[in-house]
Amino acid sequence: MPHSAVVRIYATQQEPDYDSPWQARSPASSTGSGVIIKPRQILTSAHVVADATFIQVQRISAPNKVVAKVVGICHDADLALLEVEEQSFMRGVKVPKLGDLPSRRDRVAVIGFPVGGDEVSITEGVVSRIEVQRYTHSQRHLLAVTVDAAINHGNSGGPVFRNGKVVGIAFQGLNDADGIGEMVPPPLIKNFLAGIKTTPHMKLPTLGVTTQNVENPMLRERLGMRANESGVLVLKVEFGSSCWGQVKEGDTLLKIGGTKIANNCTINYRKKHRTRFDVMLGEKRVGDTLPLHVLRDGKRLSLDLELKEKVELVPRAQYDVTPSFYIFGGLVFQVLCRDYLATWDNWWEKAPKEFLHIYYSGSVTPTQRETIILCQILADEVNVGYEGLYSESIASVNGKKVRDMKHFVSLIEGSKRTVELRTSSNSLIVLNVDEVHKRTPAILDRYRIERDRSLDLLPAEGKVATKAIKPRKKAATKKTGKDKAKPGQKKRSTLRASN
Repeated sequence: MPHSAVVRIYATQQEPDYDSPWQARSPASSTGSGVIIKPRQILTSAHVVADATFIQVQRISAPNKVVAKVVGICHDADLALLEVEEQSFMRGVKVPKLGDLPSRRDRVAVIGFPVGGDEVSITEGVVSRIEVQRYTHSQRHLLAVTVDAAINHGNSGGPVFRNGKVVGIAFQGLNDADGIGEMVPPPLIKNFLAGIKTTPHMKLPTLGVTTQNVENPMLRERLGMRANESGVLVLKVEFGSSCWGQVKEGDTLLKIGGTKIANNCTINYRKKHRTRFDVMLGEKRVGDTLPLHVLRDGKRLSLDLELKEKVELVPRAQYDVTPSFYIFGGLVFQVLCRDYLATWDNWWEKAPKEFLHIYYSGSVTPTQRETIILCQILADEVNVGYEGLYSESIASVNGKKVRDMKHFVSLIEGSKRTVELRTSSNSLIVLNVDEVHKRTPAILDRYRIERDRSLDLLPAEGKVATKAIKPRKKAATKKTGKDKAKPGQKKRSTLRASN
């Protein structure tokens, strides 16, 4: 077994602060594992290096660490590829080959650097399950392999070997069970390594449909299905998704990629594993074509879908990005996302009910692509009386509905004398444009904010309100494990991402 290819990864991360979107949290450090998959290139888990500002790797028994950088990442599949410039790093390393998808009951070995020691650890087990699982890091449902070898904090990114070949990357384990873990399988790894050659920040496509099983015989008869047919009923098609414009609500999906869909929403994946019918999307990339067979109004149609990335009104997991925010008259606006909801302790219970409803039930429409919220108010004489109107979404600006953040900013900056904002509770906020412009420098100075908007909202030409910030003492770096949740963030009750 090529142990020499296994490395330990040291990452310094600095996550954005969604409570104060103009700044970042204090830096934190964590460790993970990885495997040299190509000369000077290391395969690991995306959550090991997410939001990383500095990365080092260390080979087994090597005294020194070497600087590495991310050259490809796919947060959807929780995979990342690092590259080391140091030529001597490969001395004495035997690069392992990437194997095929293992079968149930195959014996495997998980190698990495879990907590509890500095030396490499090897745990052995058996493949017990191969099916679609929820990836904690991305909240995506993708193919995963369950093994009964322990995968603990620090193991994430480490290789899983079978007969000397890499057959998976360890990435998460069960919270409520001992010695049960999951790994990213070879089909997703191979797709990732091929995809990042053209798209370093790779995303996996989705169908963009909500479906219902059709196990009930009366329902199948109502849909006009034949005795030898099976499939799933389409309840909803998301705007802008892969299926938008081709699949319709009320259609019955019969086959996907030439494979028959069962009435319980599953397919026989690779003729061996019964799991969710969208399992094959993990082997596809944005822009690929996927054939579908549908039943519509008694007619059987063959469709070719151009696959697109997931479209969400409220973004779920976001990494390596900073919040999009805008400050006007001391009112702080940002895009509603899961990271903002996670600023509440037990956010799934205590976050504003309006935001939770949008999170769970909202969807993109032709007229709305993002939800803009008033997240806080920086007290100033220009916004007196509006102190209690935060934690609401913005319904309109000067009577016009808001499409997204850039549209929101353009509506405000296109205002002449006053700006009228309507919130979701129908509250009215009126601000004088000239007074806001006069007060903005003082507001930014008082709250030590560098500029009135995030970098993605800076205009190509023209000025924006900024404030030069006096340097402050550097905060002490707190060493924590990557497994530590953000303040208010829910740890998954069933699965945990390990590193």
